[in-house]
Amino acid sequence: MLCEGEDVRLMLWDTAGQEEFDAITKAYYRGAQACVLAFSSTDRSSFEAVHSWKVKVKEECGEIPTVLVQNKIDLVDQCVIDTKEAELLSISMGAKLIKTSVKEDINVNAVFWYLATQCLADLRRQEEEEYSMSESGLHPVTISSFGPSPMHHRYRNNGTIVLQCGKTKHKKRKSILRSICRTN
Repeated sequence: MLCEGEDVRLMLWDTAGQEEFDAITKAYYRGAQACVLAFSSTDRSSFEAVHSWKVKVKEECGEIPTVLVQNKIDLVDQCVIDTKEAELLSISMGAKLIKTSVKEDINVNAVFWYLATQCLADLRRQEEEEYSMSESGLHPVTISSFGPSPMHHRYRNNGTIVLQCGKTKHKKRKSILRSICRTN
């Protein structure tokens, strides 16, 4: 999908909340960069399981962009989840709540658009941090020593030794296109 001028590829895995296959499902979302936690408006148990799913994702992936999705909003007469309940869960998890209907194609694209923009923002923040470390493109660690040192590229004539990490960071910006924004 094209998002903010960048081509973003989304790879999706549906673990379907199958707790009996925990060991297998963890392998699916290990290393994920974003997460969709979905519950059905007509299934109270899926709503109640969302918090435990969030904990599992956090254990495997750390803090990643997450969206809480309330699906089947078209089935108003069968809804067993109160609007306030869903909003409170969203707030307590620190995740945006998006109400959808896959059947009626309501807000489905909004879920993926939101996660793609969050992933891009994270990648851009990481790039800015990397490139703002140093004007020279290196991340220096400085140790002061006593007395002058001979002129050499690692020594300064005031006795300061500058250690440079083995990896240099080039001024040329990395392509965000190489990064993948995966969702669960």
